[in-house]
Amino acid sequence: MTMRRTLPLLGSALAIQLALMLPGATMRATPELPALLLVLILGGGMARLAATAALALLAVQKIADLAMIPALGRPFNIAADLPLLDAAVRLLAGSFGTLAAFGAVLAAGIALLGIAGALWWATGLWSRPATGRRARIALAAALGLVLLPAMSPRPENARYAQDRAGLAAETFAALRDVRAAAASDPMAGRQGLLGAIDRDVLVIFVESYGRASFQTPFHAQAHLATLRRAEADLARAGLAMRSGFLVSPTQGGQSWLAHASFASGLWVGDQAHYRAVLASGRQGLFHHAQRAGFRTAAVMPAITRPWPEAAHMGFDRILAAADLGYRGLPFNWVTMPDQFTLAATDRLLRQQGGAPLFAQVALISSHAPWVPVPRLIGWDEVGDGSAFAAMAVAGESPQEVWRDRENIRRHYRDAIDYALQTVAGYALRHADEAPLILVLGDHQAAQGIAPDGGRDVPMHVIGPETLVRRSAEWGFTPGLIPGTDSAAIPMDRMRDLILQGFAAPDGPGPRERPAGQARSFPAPG
Repeated sequence: MTMRRTLPLLGSALAIQLALMLPGATMRATPELPALLLVLILGGGMARLAATAALALLAVQKIADLAMIPALGRPFNIAADLPLLDAAVRLLAGSFGTLAAFGAVLAAGIALLGIAGALWWATGLWSRPATGRRARIALAAALGLVLLPAMSPRPENARYAQDRAGLAAETFAALRDVRAAAASDPMAGRQGLLGAIDRDVLVIFVESYGRASFQTPFHAQAHLATLRRAEADLARAGLAMRSGFLVSPTQGGQSWLAHASFASGLWVGDQAHYRAVLASGRQGLFHHAQRAGFRTAAVMPAITRPWPEAAHMGFDRILAAADLGYRGLPFNWVTMPDQFTLAATDRLLRQQGGAPLFAQVALISSHAPWVPVPRLIGWDEVGDGSAFAAMAVAGESPQEVWRDRENIRRHYRDAIDYALQTVAGYALRHADEAPLILVLGDHQAAQGIAPDGGRDVPMHVIGPETLVRRSAEWGFTPGLIPGTDSAAIPMDRMRDLILQGFAAPDGPGPRERPAGQARSFPAPG
């Protein structure tokens, strides 16, 4: 063997080494690599094909980890996270345009083919028989290039492939536990739940609102000031408030996992668990509200495609983006500003009369890309949303904002501040006949945007004192600013706390109706 083969052999070892680099850009390969190389040395053909496929799969897994860990705070789980690919493409298209989304998909495809091609070339060199003294020396040198880093005493290297495979296996096993938990629901069949509530209830999720708003100085300086002003205004209007922290099952995205954990009373940490809970027949918060005689609804301005999962969630009525009557321009990915969403909730649900309403409302103005940030207008000016048209095209584009991390953080801070002002303004607007409002974050923003607070999110209870004071039993403190040392409640505990915390003291409430009997209401418009 001459230098003409020695150099490519060393290069091929480096190509394999780079493909298997751990997240964090270390040059230590996994110990599975020497075994694969020995297989190649002993034979080609199918061994080469199998080795290339295995190495490519590991490389793709690690690239996915590099994307997932900063964004969602956890590694990629092949058993649960494949549906996120579609969601990521739609977010790119809504924020940066269809062409950018197509370019990203094309680039990913080319990169995947490039990785597979480089590995196929590298394994081809390794699978050739080594004859002669120079060939054996070159083979030993190349093998050493791979073996020495792999022998580093770093336990995460030794466990990487095993851990990722184990994660997928644990996911499948956990799904059996979900089905078992759904079958042994302690709230099933209980009477009087929610019977103490004599008015509308709104569960308002504020997108990407987390503990960072209270303890990251860059965000807290603005958000605490807004909350203090709101607290004083609401108190003067005669409303009571209590607040605490919850632990969300996700960070940086996948809001529906938080919605499902809150409503179902089960921890829904990934897409596989989400589907399992929906298929289990578990009776969630809104099923129980139906039984208690409430009209139930979901106001979901981010839903722009069919949402068949909603049939299992206990909603009498679904108001997706197209149902809300918005005639203004979208704010890039964000279909409409939060103020319009809340005004539409009044117009289409709360002003219809009938039994009290129990609704989930998702506010999305604080969803990435956080540009442009709306501003509050007079509530009587909201109309069909045309008044927001000029705001929707004002300011910098997402491409300009996302070139600078500090600019991103500033826009995120302002978007959360707008959402908090909007919710406070809405509660103040209805202070004379106050609904019970439960305001909570769905998850923290990605770590690079909101680095403090882990997965903790705030929750506020706003309404008449007789109802709000019941949340004191959960450890919630008076006002809109929870104590920084407040223990965070896992979000899946909230279903039972709410059902029991607002139960009627003397059994069934006057509105109780048989389980499974849904109400029908006129179509929106």
